[in-house]
Amino acid sequence: MTNKEFIATLAQRTGCTSREANNRVRTLIKAMTEQLTEGNQINVPSFGTFEVKKKNERISVHPTTGQRMLVPPKLVLGFKPSTTLKELFQL
Repeated sequence: MTNKEFIATLAQRTGCTSREANNRVRTLIKAMTEQLTEGNQINVPSFGTFEVKKKNERISVHPTTGQRMLVPPKLVLGFKPSTTLKELFQL
């Protein structure tokens, strides 16, 4: 589903215009980004949890040359689905 399709579906389900739905999505994403930037975790009931995790520095080996490189530490976004969401996708 593309962003355009998502906005159209949201507008249809909520009974608002596409412009209003787009503004709501942008506001939600902006608020989530601010919270994650501050290091807070976001828990969406029946969906899952978003959190920023720190990956430590590590040594990596280039597969072609065999040269060892130091990969610096970085922050990555993690998502852990809720048990309700997991149960929907079990085969």
